[in-house]
Amino acid sequence: MSLPGVYKTTLKDGTISYRASITHQKKHISLGSYPEEKTAHAAYLLAFSVLSDMAHKIHDYEQSLPLSFEKWVVLINLRDNGIYFATPIYLMKTYFLYYLEPELELKFDLEDLFYYASHKIMRRGGHLFVADYGMQVTLSSRYGIKNYAVQGKDFQFINGDSYDFRYENIKILNSYHGVSLIRRKGSVLYRARIHIRSYYLIGYYDSAIEAAIAYNKAVDIVKERCPEKNYEMNYITELKASDYADIYKQVAVSEKIYSFSAKKPCKP
Repeated sequence: MSLPGVYKTTLKDGTISYRASITHQKKHISLGSYPEEKTAHAAYLLAFSVLSDMAHKIHDYEQSLPLSFEKWVVLINLRDNGIYFATPIYLMKTYFLYYLEPELELKFDLEDLFYYASHKIMRRGGHLFVADYGMQVTLSSRYGIKNYAVQGKDFQFINGDSYDFRYENIKILNSYHGVSLIRRKGSVLYRARIHIRSYYLIGYYDSAIEAAIAYNKAVDIVKERCPEKNYEMNYITELKASDYADIYKQVAVSEKIYSFSAKKPCKP
C-alpha cells in the first residue's frame, strides 16, 4: 500500500518512479516525480504543511527541500490568494510577481496575468523569453523594446529596476530601426544610420518620425543597388499615407548613401 499522496508508476524504460500529488480546494496538484517513495511522501507532507501554515514564506525556500521552488511558489500563492497558477506567480493587490529564483522576482501588471499564467518564463545567457507558438519570444519585445535596443539610449526602466515590466515603468526613448536619440550642441536630435558594409550616417533630424522615414528612404536606395540586403523597415502608424509620402519626398538623405558603390560586394 502506497503512502498518502504517493502512487507508483513505471517509466518507459522500465524504471520505477513515485509521483507525489495533493488535492486542495478541489484542485489536484502534481508535486513531481521521485526515485524513492519516502521522498515523494516527504514532498506531499511539505506541501500539506505549506498549504495549512502561514509561517511558510517564499523567501524561506531551500534547495534541500523535496519540492521544486516553482511548486513552492504555486502552493503559497494558492494558500494566500486562493487561486491556482501552473507557473510561479504570486498575486499582489495591483500587480503580480513571477519568481525565477527566491531572490529574483519579475513584476508585471495584472493585465498580463493570463499570458504569464500559461507561458513559462525561461532564462538563457541573461535573456528572458517565453515559448510562444514554437518560437522563442523575448520578454522585452512584448513591451516594444527592439532586440538591438540599448538600455538608457533606446529605452529605460524608470525606477531603475530592469526586472519591473509594469507598463508605467517602461519608457521607450526610440522605437524605430536605425534611429537614435542624441544630444548635440545642447539640442536633442534624432540620428539615422544604416549598416551597409559598416555604419553609414543618413542624417540628423528634429523628430523621430522624420528620422525613421529617412532610414526607410535610405533602405530603398541601398536595396536598389544591393537587392540581397535584408533590412527591417519602420512602420509609422501615426501618419496618413499622403503625409508619409510628403515627408519621404522631402526628407534629406546623406550624399554618401546615394554615392554608395555597387561595384563592391554587398555583405549581409
